[in-house]
Amino acid sequence: MAGSNAIRGARVGSGPMGEKDHGSRAERTMISYWDALGNETVRYFASDVSPEEIPELIDCPASGLPAGRDKANPPQVLKNEPYKTHLAYVKERRTEEEAVELLDAALDKLRARRGTARRKA
Repeated sequence: MAGSNAIRGARVGSGPMGEKDHGSRAERTMISYWDALGNETVRYFASDVSPEEIPELIDCPASGLPAGRDKANPPQVLKNEPYKTHLAYVKERRTEEEAVELLDAALDKLRARRGTARRKA
Protein backbone atom coordinates (compact mmCIF):
# COMPACT_ATOMS: atom_id res chain seq x y z
CA MET A 1 0.00 0.00 0.00
CA ALA A 2 2.70 2.40 -0.97
CA GLY A 3 1.53 5.98 -1.26
CA SER A 4 -1.77 5.54 0.63
CA ASN A 5 -2.96 8.11 3.08
CA ALA A 6 -4.31 6.72 6.35
CA ILE A 7 -6.41 9.79 7.14
CA ARG A 8 -7.91 10.31 3.72
CA GLY A 9 -11.42 11.73 3.97
CA ALA A 10 -11.14 12.48 7.69
CA ARG A 11 -10.74 15.86 9.27
CA VAL A 12 -7.52 16.16 11.27
CA GLY A 13 -8.34 16.27 14.96
CA SER A 14 -11.89 15.02 14.46
CA GLY A 15 -11.49 12.07 16.78
CA PRO A 16 -12.50 8.49 16.12
CA MET A 17 -15.05 7.82 13.39
CA GLY A 18 -18.59 7.64 14.70
CA GLU A 19 -17.95 9.76 17.75
CA LYS A 20 -21.13 11.53 18.83
CA ASP A 21 -19.57 14.16 21.13
CA HIS A 22 -18.97 16.85 18.51
CA GLY A 23 -21.29 19.34 20.13
CA SER A 24 -24.87 19.53 21.26
CA ARG A 25 -27.79 19.63 18.89
CA ALA A 26 -30.27 22.46 19.08
CA GLU A 27 -33.83 21.51 19.90
CA ARG A 28 -35.86 21.22 16.71
CA THR A 29 -39.50 20.96 15.73
CA MET A 30 -40.45 18.64 12.87
CA ILE A 31 -43.25 19.86 10.58
CA SER A 32 -44.71 17.65 7.82
CA TYR A 33 -46.22 19.08 4.65
CA TRP A 34 -48.32 17.19 2.05
CA ASP A 35 -49.08 18.05 -1.55
CA ALA A 36 -52.11 17.06 -3.66
CA LEU A 37 -50.34 13.90 -4.86
CA GLY A 38 -49.79 12.68 -1.29
CA ASN A 39 -46.04 13.39 -1.16
CA GLU A 40 -44.79 14.21 2.32
CA THR A 41 -42.03 16.75 2.86
CA VAL A 42 -40.51 17.23 6.30
CA ARG A 43 -39.00 20.52 7.39
CA TYR A 44 -37.22 21.15 10.68
CA PHE A 45 -37.41 24.44 12.53
CA ALA A 46 -35.70 25.63 15.68
CA SER A 47 -37.96 25.00 18.64
CA ASP A 48 -37.69 28.64 19.76
CA VAL A 49 -39.27 29.85 16.48
CA SER A 50 -42.79 31.15 17.08
CA PRO A 51 -45.61 29.24 15.33
CA GLU A 52 -46.52 32.38 13.36
CA GLU A 53 -43.10 32.32 11.67
CA ILE A 54 -43.47 28.72 10.42
CA PRO A 55 -44.92 28.80 6.89
CA GLU A 56 -48.32 27.25 6.23
CA LEU A 57 -47.43 26.44 2.61
CA ILE A 58 -44.20 25.39 0.91
CA ASP A 59 -43.33 24.16 -2.58
CA CYS A 60 -42.91 20.38 -2.61
CA PRO A 61 -39.42 19.56 -3.93
CA ALA A 62 -40.63 16.24 -5.41
CA SER A 63 -43.55 17.56 -7.47
CA GLY A 64 -43.28 21.36 -7.46
CA LEU A 65 -46.86 21.58 -6.19
CA PRO A 66 -47.86 23.63 -3.14
CA ALA A 67 -47.79 21.60 0.06
CA GLY A 68 -49.64 22.32 3.32
CA ARG A 69 -49.66 20.98 6.84
CA ASP A 70 -53.11 19.32 6.68
CA LYS A 71 -52.69 15.81 5.26
CA ALA A 72 -56.44 15.33 4.76
CA ASN A 73 -56.84 18.63 2.88
CA PRO A 74 -53.68 19.45 0.91
CA PRO A 75 -53.71 22.68 -1.11
CA GLN A 76 -55.13 22.25 -4.59
CA VAL A 77 -53.26 23.25 -7.69
CA LEU A 78 -54.29 26.67 -8.91
CA LYS A 79 -55.64 26.77 -12.43
CA ASN A 80 -53.01 28.17 -14.73
CA GLU A 81 -54.15 31.04 -16.88
CA PRO A 82 -53.36 30.45 -20.55
CA TYR A 83 -50.75 32.65 -22.16
CA LYS A 84 -52.20 35.94 -23.31
CA THR A 85 -50.87 37.87 -26.23
CA HIS A 86 -50.24 41.58 -26.14
CA LEU A 87 -53.36 42.09 -28.23
CA ALA A 88 -55.47 40.20 -25.67
CA TYR A 89 -54.28 42.52 -22.89
CA VAL A 90 -54.98 45.58 -25.04
CA LYS A 91 -58.50 44.33 -25.79
CA GLU A 92 -59.11 43.99 -22.03
CA ARG A 93 -58.19 47.64 -21.47
CA ARG A 94 -59.83 49.28 -24.50
CA THR A 95 -63.35 49.39 -25.88
CA GLU A 96 -63.97 48.92 -29.59
CA GLU A 97 -64.61 52.66 -30.01
CA GLU A 98 -61.32 53.56 -28.31
CA ALA A 99 -59.49 51.09 -30.54
CA VAL A 100 -60.94 52.72 -33.68
CA GLU A 101 -59.96 56.19 -32.43
CA LEU A 102 -56.40 55.09 -31.65
CA LEU A 103 -56.04 53.34 -35.00
CA ASP A 104 -57.31 56.41 -36.88
CA ALA A 105 -54.92 58.68 -34.99
CA ALA A 106 -51.98 56.37 -35.70
CA LEU A 107 -52.88 56.13 -39.41
CA ASP A 108 -53.23 59.93 -39.67
CA LYS A 109 -49.80 60.35 -38.11
CA LEU A 110 -48.30 57.77 -40.48
CA ARG A 111 -49.93 59.33 -43.55
CA ALA A 112 -48.73 62.79 -42.53
CA ARG A 113 -45.18 61.50 -42.24
CA ARG A 114 -45.39 59.82 -45.64
CA GLY A 115 -47.06 62.86 -47.21
CA THR A 116 -50.26 61.13 -48.28
CA ALA A 117 -53.67 62.59 -47.56
CA ARG A 118 -56.32 60.73 -45.64
CA ARG A 119 -59.14 59.39 -47.72
CA LYS A 120 -62.64 60.05 -46.46
CA ALA A 121 -65.24 57.46 -47.31
